[in-house]
Amino acid sequence: MTKTVFVAVLALASAVGGQGAEPVSSRKTVVLEGNAARLVIDLGGGALSDFRLAGSELNPLSWGTPKAGDGAAHAFGHFLCLDRWGPPSEAEGARGMPYHGEASNVEWALVQPPMEKNGARETRISARLPKAGLSVTRIVRLSQANAAFQVREEITNDRPLGRIFNVVQHPTIAPPFLDESTLVDCNGTKGFAQGGALPNPEEPSAEWPVAVTKAGERVNLRQLGSDPNPNVATFAIEEEYGWVTAASPAKGLLLGYVWKKSDYPWVSMWRDVREGKPAARGLEFGTTGMHQPFPILVKKGRLWDRPLFEYIDAGETMAKSYQGFLLTIPADFSGVASMEVKPDRLILRESKAQKAGREFMVSLNGLSEP
Repeated sequence: MTKTVFVAVLALASAVGGQGAEPVSSRKTVVLEGNAARLVIDLGGGALSDFRLAGSELNPLSWGTPKAGDGAAHAFGHFLCLDRWGPPSEAEGARGMPYHGEASNVEWALVQPPMEKNGARETRISARLPKAGLSVTRIVRLSQANAAFQVREEITNDRPLGRIFNVVQHPTIAPPFLDESTLVDCNGTKGFAQGGALPNPEEPSAEWPVAVTKAGERVNLRQLGSDPNPNVATFAIEEEYGWVTAASPAKGLLLGYVWKKSDYPWVSMWRDVREGKPAARGLEFGTTGMHQPFPILVKKGRLWDRPLFEYIDAGETMAKSYQGFLLTIPADFSGVASMEVKPDRLILRESKAQKAGREFMVSLNGLSEP
């Protein structure tokens, strides 16, 4: 029987807080709870702050969990970067535009309380970004029967003039789910380490899972040890659907995301180390491949004949979607080699499988195709 779903000031006493976080008792949240999983959405910044299997204490999205008494809107867990990815220009920053845009720094409003609809629990929240002149409505559906959810975000230009913008999803994993053995996989292809200068910041390039540092060192990004260099690396998506997964065989759990390339043609990996140990990994996917202010994006124009920003006209609304899921995995799981997207399920094929042809299935019951 489905548990009661409610909007509340939730005490996250059972949340697994990365980096010594304490329980929170003063944050407004929306809770979607089905038979297989539980998803918490924080209204102070709009983060997907907690996604765990039913009956489990393990929340992969525990990065930056607010400490007790912190009721401010800010980025943590899986947060939204809108209207930009990365820093504002110097002039924009002087006028109050935050890093990664306003979406994670404003209060979100509950539009539709959680309700049961076609095999899922559904809710709607929204936010206005006053400096950017944008508003966003988010529709979230959590499958009743399976550990999978779907998000559709509708972005509207509220101003009388068109403008360029970017939107990047920023899921961020942290300990205890994240450690040196955690395996990150994606279907990115050609990529580069962020931080290079115009006119060719994408050089030197490499193929996933390798990134090349500015010193010429080739680094395999599937696992993170004591060295976070390169701090951010970005890869192009070539297939119809993009995907990224993080797997902890020792803890028996995999977190994954899938989306249409037409919505998000880039996937990026942020890596952070504290006191010689993995502290965070960003499994980011979005509309841009450069972590720079708009003046630099405009100068570059395109990268590998791919867009670095989008244009939204006056009064226009644009919609983008993605799905997230959890999967129980065996202790000898070796990572994801490929993912097949079907209307009602995802099929994950293991890399270097212990058993030939080993596959894992995620049902999308109650959700539409990504």
